[in-house]
Parts: sequence; structure tokens; C-alpha cells
Amino acid sequence: MSVTRESVQQLLSSEDYGKRLSGLNQLRQLEPSVAFELIVPLLTDSNTRVRYAAVSQMDTLGHQDLKETLVMLRERLKDSEADVQAAAADALGGLKLTEAFEDLQQLYNQTSEWLVKFSIVAVLGELGDPRSFELLTEALNSDIELVKSSAISSLGELGDARAVPLLVPFATDSDWQIRYRVVQALSRLGGTQARSTLEILSHDSFEQVAKEAQASLKSAS
Repeated sequence: MSVTRESVQQLLSSEDYGKRLSGLNQLRQLEPSVAFELIVPLLTDSNTRVRYAAVSQMDTLGHQDLKETLVMLRERLKDSEADVQAAAADALGGLKLTEAFEDLQQLYNQTSEWLVKFSIVAVLGELGDPRSFELLTEALNSDIELVKSSAISSLGELGDARAVPLLVPFATDSDWQIRYRVVQALSRLGGTQARSTLEILSHDSFEQVAKEAQASLKSAS
């Protein structure tokens, strides 16, 4: 049976949330402009899973109307469910909607949900807003390991050289995954201090860290 606007609309209008989820999945087979029109009502669905599934598609469909998408995703940052808030943050970053930076910053400072904090920090590098530097610097001191690790990566993506001296101390972190993220971030940031730290990490006791640092030094030479 072929997927049409009408068949998907029927699923999305069902009282059965399972059918609505199925409809959301089938939206990927429709033209983006049609899918965008049909998905909008599901962003405020009564069912958490449906809202989450809808918001999660906005990073690809939101380009159809960025202005309206910005308004809708800002509202979902206020959602009652953490996973929906996290998905909204992901979509805002994917769409590079820097207008939402202050919304993301406010939510980061107010929420106690680790998933939301992690998602916000993870998208700030992708978002590319220079104002993110201070928030990411704060996140480096988080007691949530995933948030700290994500902040290291995002600082690398942001490309602000002021991050280098902040990241260097993490080159001796006991967690190899943190050291690996540091290698990736310093590779992006560059500079004398970054290179000297990468040279040290190229002899790291953990093979994956050492190889990544060696590859970075080789590509930069």
C-alpha cells in the first residue's frame, strides 16, 4: 500500500497514539513541505512519545519555515517532559537557530534534568553562537560526566582559542574518553599550546587516544 498524504493524515488523526507514531514515521516518505504541514499539530500532542517523535523530526523539516519552527521549538523547550525539551534543543542546534540561544541558556540554568543539560551543551558547538563560550566554560565544571565531556567537544566546535588553556588540564584526566575528546577539540582549535598538548597525548597510555593525537599532528604538519 502506497504512502499518501491522505493515508498519513488518517493515521495522524487517530485516537490510537500507536497509529499516530506510525504516521509520524511515514512522514519521511512524503514531500518535506507536506510533511511539515502535517507534523505541526503533533508537536503539541497529548502523548509524550508522540510529541518527542514529532519534535525529533524538526531538524530536517524545520527548514520549510524557520520562523514558525523557531516559535514552536521555543515552546517545546518549556515542555513538561525532559526528553521533549532535549529533542527541541537538538533541533534548534541542527537548524542553527541562534535566536534561541538565550532560551537554551535559561533552560540550562533552571533545569535539574541531566538529559536536558547534556543536550543543550551538545548543541552549542553546532549552533556556533559566540555567546556560548561562558556557558560551555561553566559546563566544564559540571559534576555530570556526560555534560563535561560534551562541553569539551562543543568548545572545540565553537572554535574560540580562549578554550585551549581551559581544556589543557583535562589532558591528564583519568577517563580516557575525556582525553580523547580533548584531542579532538584541540585539533580543531590549533595553536602552540594545543600542539604541545597533543604531542604529549600522542604517547597516551590508551591506544585510541594516542592514535587520534598522532593523526591530528600528522594532518597539521
